[in-house]
Amino acid sequence: MQFQNTGSPAFTDSHEIHGPAYRVKLIIFIIFPILLFIAGCSKNVPTDPGSLNLYQQFFEQNILNHNYQVQLATDSGTDITSRYTGYTFRMLENSLLNGPVSVTRGSQTFTGSWSSNDDYSKLVITLTPLPTEFQFISREWRFTKKDLTVMELAPWGSTDPKVLHMLRL
Repeated sequence: MQFQNTGSPAFTDSHEIHGPAYRVKLIIFIIFPILLFIAGCSKNVPTDPGSLNLYQQFFEQNILNHNYQVQLATDSGTDITSRYTGYTFRMLENSLLNGPVSVTRGSQTFTGSWSSNDDYSKLVITLTPLPTEFQFISREWRFTKKDLTVMELAPWGSTDPKVLHMLRL
């Protein structure tokens, strides 16, 4: 039995199959799933605890909603830790990137806010109203070390010789 090329698409020559229209369809077929994958990768903070990345999990479990005290504060080599004796700091969760902060000592309570960037390398603390002793703490900090018990901080975007270590209670 012989088949005859009748010009129908099923019997086209192989060089016609790989023409410009075929290439465009192939490119769309390959690129479309990649674009869908990229579009699905957003920077929104997930609400499902099972979908948190390691940075988010660490921050939520070990930094937020815990009491801290100043273990070490130095300003240009001068130890100012004693200014913060008896103060307890607590960052509460509004989202995984910001929320309120409270500072208490005895019956005194000061409030403010904290925020972080997406990779949790930056911590911004803003205390209001700003008592003199908190001017040092109320600034943009970068994490130099995140440990289960101590947050070690230095000024963000600066080589200013300031150090703040917060001990988790």
